[in-house]
Amino acid sequence: MPSYLGAIGTATPSHCLPQPVIADFMARALALDAAGTRKLRALYRVSGIEQRYTVLPDYGRADGAYEFFPNTPGLEPFPSVQPRMAAYRREALPLALTAARASLAQVPGMEAASLTHLITVSCTGMYAPGLDIELVAALGLAPSVRRTCVNFMGCYAAVNALRLADSIVRADPASRVLVVSVELCTLHFQKSHEPDHLVSNALFGDGAAAALVLGQRFPTPCLALQAFHCGLEPAGVQDMAWHIGDFGFEMTLSGYVPGLIEGGIGQLLAGLLHDLPVRRQDIRHFALHPGGRKILESIEKALGLSKEDNCHAYQVLRDYGNMSSATVLFVLRELLAAATPLDNGAPVLSCAFGPGLTLEAMLLEICG
Repeated sequence: MPSYLGAIGTATPSHCLPQPVIADFMARALALDAAGTRKLRALYRVSGIEQRYTVLPDYGRADGAYEFFPNTPGLEPFPSVQPRMAAYRREALPLALTAARASLAQVPGMEAASLTHLITVSCTGMYAPGLDIELVAALGLAPSVRRTCVNFMGCYAAVNALRLADSIVRADPASRVLVVSVELCTLHFQKSHEPDHLVSNALFGDGAAAALVLGQRFPTPCLALQAFHCGLEPAGVQDMAWHIGDFGFEMTLSGYVPGLIEGGIGQLLAGLLHDLPVRRQDIRHFALHPGGRKILESIEKALGLSKEDNCHAYQVLRDYGNMSSATVLFVLRELLAAATPLDNGAPVLSCAFGPGLTLEAMLLEICG
């Protein structure tokens, strides 16, 4: 019997900023000249992102009005890891809690104390006792709830969390698993002219998502978890990486990543479908992680998709940017919201990507 994913709740910080506003902040912070500012604004303009959310109001403020960054030329002394992690600890719980409560509220009669497992996901901050224990207290979960933390995997981590939840429920269909992902990517702005950092600064936003995985269908549209498959592209091990530096977590995101994903996505899909009675031509619904516009375009080229096939990913990219692991849950939420009775039983391909270069895929089925 499959497990079922549903009741996806999401949350974003209160600061919603248009891309041009963030671009202007970055240009000032990097002390770019007129030519450099024009190039940076062009990068933000073609990103496919219209706005992003952040826990830091500074990105929307002019010099001299910052709360997190120093009000000094060059933002010096530039914040080290410690104040960034203090901000994560302060901001992560309220956002995760809002998403979790939004998820639970979608299932009538679902009491938080009845949950048997809690899986938390994040790659943008860590502390102990951590977010998992704080959620137990804040949500009123049973102290005996079984907790698992999926940390520092990057954008594909929510797929790993869902695979774990699926295994738990298949082993014991009475299990009730809450998956909570929270990512505060904008805490890790790097004041660097390196192309990788310029691109990362242009893509990532903050957000949280939560979802339930149960052994029975939800009263609202949900997704049956059918299969998972993981692939690695060792040639890309240096092209996407996530390291802890002296001044926050540093993202490596080279221009080769879209091509590597384009070259590997076909084999990933073949591995996913190998033992299933589903073929590529049977799949009409897609929930792809929008790592960036070029990544989505590379997948479309490799799989023969149109932008309309990929509409949910583009919508999330436009409205939120890349929120690392939480993003694919936002995309799945949009897919479920758009589902009609005619889609009942339709297969869904979902993929996410991250350091390694790791390619994760899952096959789901629309129910209800």
